[in-house]
Amino acid sequence: MASLTRLRFPRRVARAPFVRTIQTTADTTQLQDGVHETEPFSVKIHDDSFQTFNCEKPELDVKVTKSELLEMYRQMQTMRRMEMAADALYKAKMIRGFCHLAIGQEAVSVGLEHGITKNDKVITSYRCHPLAVLRGGTIQGVIGELLGRKIGMSRGKGGSMHIFTPSFFGGNGIVGAQVPLGAGIAFAQKYNEEQTCTFALYGDGAANQGQVFEAFNMAKLWDLPCVFVCENNKYGMGTSAERSSANTQYFTRGDKIPGLQVNGMDIIAVKQGVEYARKWTVDDKKGPLLLEFVTYRYGGHSMSDPGTTYRTREEVQRMRSTQDPIRGLQRYIEEWGLASEEELKKIDKEAKSTVDVAVEEAKASPIPDAKDLWTDIYYAGTEPPFMRGREREEVHHY
Repeated sequence: MASLTRLRFPRRVARAPFVRTIQTTADTTQLQDGVHETEPFSVKIHDDSFQTFNCEKPELDVKVTKSELLEMYRQMQTMRRMEMAADALYKAKMIRGFCHLAIGQEAVSVGLEHGITKNDKVITSYRCHPLAVLRGGTIQGVIGELLGRKIGMSRGKGGSMHIFTPSFFGGNGIVGAQVPLGAGIAFAQKYNEEQTCTFALYGDGAANQGQVFEAFNMAKLWDLPCVFVCENNKYGMGTSAERSSANTQYFTRGDKIPGLQVNGMDIIAVKQGVEYARKWTVDDKKGPLLLEFVTYRYGGHSMSDPGTTYRTREEVQRMRSTQDPIRGLQRYIEEWGLASEEELKKIDKEAKSTVDVAVEEAKASPIPDAKDLWTDIYYAGTEPPFMRGREREEVHHY
């Protein structure tokens, strides 16, 4: 028996079955027939642009129009220019505090806006600037808010993480807290029998929050018209998804809620995924759905993070040069003969000019008055008779 204990048997290593993974190339959609100046024409999205969990894949053959693709390009360029301007203003110490930029993730925000209606609701985390503009805000309003000026969308009192419109519920600073809020908005939509839904966005870094799973459970229990959207940009602050999550296929983590993973770098795939999710919740009334966009941020988590201590510069440069969502859409437009390189450069210049003008207008706006500290604490008309300040004697009467 002693000799048996010294024997070494060869270990059998189980081979994992081959699993197709999502591809994040920005320009794999193929033109199916000739383009048309004014009418929709057919394109086919790459089969590996979608992965599913307990649901069918969206249709790969979709219709697009020249005008919409050019408008998407204009919006993506403008949103990137706006974020680049915020980056410069922060480095010039004109913007203070927290500031999280979405450079590299433009296909998600613009594609989402093109796949929903104006009456649908959106709520997200602190990486919110493009959505705030697309949901009815202005570039002046966003930049002004970052600068703490009266022209800001929250009158200069909210800052980077607290920007709102009637259909956009922020901009939320607490990690993951917007997810149950999104479920609550969807509950109101169902209660009021509205033919709309809520898209509640969160990052892969927030995906392990307990409140996220609690929101999943309640949404499925009541079949709320809520699309839970995970923007998986591969890193939660400075931690890669593989180091923080036992299951990095976030679209499969809803238990009873089906899920769809989408190539978040191809804006045509993003829009198709969003339209599929909206049809699922609103038209087909199947309850909630998990939607995961696999995307990438070029900068750090926030302005205080250089973004190069936990990933290599070569990785970032490779993503910029090979999988950039704006360059991908540009290739579609040029190769399909929708616009020339010169025409696109003109759009680029117009985007830069638009942002430059907005920045100057925001910088010229005054800072809020001291009396403004007492306003917007409560919803208009619901204020208490008085509000105490920092000290007992410091009281404001409404």
